[in-house]
Amino acid sequence: MSRQPSGHKARKRFGQNFLHDQNVILNIVKSIRPREGENIVEIGPGMGAITELLLDATEGHLNVVELDRDLIPGLKVKFFNSPGFVIHEADALKFDFNQLKVDERPLRIVGNLPYNISTPLIFHLLSYSGTVKDMHFMLQKEVVQRMAAGPGEKNYGRLSIMAQYFCKVQNLFDVGPEAFHPAPKVDSAIVRLVPYETLPHPVKNHRTLENVVRTSFSMRRKTLRNNLKKVISSEQLESLGIDPSLRPERLSLAEFVLISDYIFDNKIEGTYLPESENSDD
Repeated sequence: MSRQPSGHKARKRFGQNFLHDQNVILNIVKSIRPREGENIVEIGPGMGAITELLLDATEGHLNVVELDRDLIPGLKVKFFNSPGFVIHEADALKFDFNQLKVDERPLRIVGNLPYNISTPLIFHLLSYSGTVKDMHFMLQKEVVQRMAAGPGEKNYGRLSIMAQYFCKVQNLFDVGPEAFHPAPKVDSAIVRLVPYETLPHPVKNHRTLENVVRTSFSMRRKTLRNNLKKVISSEQLESLGIDPSLRPERLSLAEFVLISDYIFDNKIEGTYLPESENSDD
């Protein structure tokens, strides 16, 4: 999260939109509530508008992950007086965040995420079970709405279920395009993700859950009976107390876990959508 740096042109290939609205910056930091001694990591610091406030709150200790090497010299100059400021020149999608865990202190992760990598990056971070305490991200507003939606809501779908399986999702506040330079063509929002210490609905096999959810939402306007007919019958769904005539957006996370565990326990051989095929979500 950063302001537009003088002399640096935002790069499309990095999805850069630099935050310059001071009120938004302050509201973000208030939402994070950083404290001295916490292990905070910022993804994509840019030129350090948020970084500066995070360093102040943590007494000069902060890890940042930045992919654009042209921004790194400016960050080093700006924060040369903070020996606890460490820059990791890396792609966050491929970065091993376990290396940043020190003295068993969990990570608190902050970032203004490019829209084109936001979803895969969040799921990459959610894979670090027990390492991450919470995450605060600036994302496309539509993505945040989908992550936070509940059963029956129009934005509820595959992303909602898979995000809420791992963590509590809170849509904090919206941010308009005018807060950035260059201004994006969409609205943004701040989301808080808090991974569960104990999963409320643990599934027996996570890959099975992923496949069931993907297949269920392959054609979200059709019923479970149609979308899941190759993996579980209407009679089997009814035996679980689930109405096969429902559309997938009517089911809760707990119900998807119930279906997944049934398929896993009974070793049902089914036909799933390949990983590369998009669902209708």
